[in-house]
Amino acid sequence: MKTNKSYKERIKNFNPTRERIHEIIFEAETKEGKLFDIILFIAILLSVLAVALETVPTYSKVYTTIFLVAEWFFTIFFTVEYILRLYCVYRPKKYATSFYGIVDLLSILPSYLSLILPGHLQSLMIIRALRLLRVMRIFKLAGLSSQGNFIVKALNQSKEKIAVFLFFIVIAISIFGSVMYVIEGGSNEAFDSIPRSIYWAIVTLTTVGYGDIVPTTVLGQIVAGMIMILGYSVIAVPTGIVSAEMVTESKREEEIYNEACRYCSKEGHSSEAIHCMFCGELLHPTVDEINQHGE
Repeated sequence: MKTNKSYKERIKNFNPTRERIHEIIFEAETKEGKLFDIILFIAILLSVLAVALETVPTYSKVYTTIFLVAEWFFTIFFTVEYILRLYCVYRPKKYATSFYGIVDLLSILPSYLSLILPGHLQSLMIIRALRLLRVMRIFKLAGLSSQGNFIVKALNQSKEKIAVFLFFIVIAISIFGSVMYVIEGGSNEAFDSIPRSIYWAIVTLTTVGYGDIVPTTVLGQIVAGMIMILGYSVIAVPTGIVSAEMVTESKREEEIYNEACRYCSKEGHSSEAIHCMFCGELLHPTVDEINQHGE
């Protein structure tokens, strides 16, 4: 439970304009919030499309002015949005250092940096595509948002097991590459070093099979066949780990309340939650509730 100091801070920071801006930008339950998310969704798609088309030589020569205007229009739009997000949260620093805060900043920095640094930095604005993850909440009424949270939780629960699995895969690839270097190195110029042999092992184990490096000795082909067969288990194991966690997660899943915290802007709280599960602050910053909890 937070102290009265926290509630006094809320009362001090309470501003109807900021609350309204936060409701529109961070929430999707209201008509205005949904409209804002739809506009943001379209703006992100158009900006990413413009960045991609600008790299096509034919289009860049003919529509140079149009691309330039579009680039700065979207950059200014996202800059204003970023400033408003910082303005309407109680702790701007916490938002600025969050995942979405960093993505929002990185989506506008390349345009400004391109003014002082030569090169194709503006092409890095393709990172704006990551912002589509944020506006996916406009689909929450169709259940897509909750399903996305479900998958993220399952992946988070299985990350340690997958990390251990990948560690052993790295060791196995190093061994396979070294073995193939010993077997093929003397008679096959393609296996001219252990790093290049490890590259072949990665391509083979993942069943990609580019075909740029091929074993020619009988023993090398036998080992390659074993690695190819082993590759199927490499695909199956992570899938099984995540699937098992999804089954476990489905048993403990509860109703999710999607209101964003007014301090850290993170979502994913149970419907009965009073305080944010990430930063501990009160979830509903209304004056009546502030006074009620502050007594």
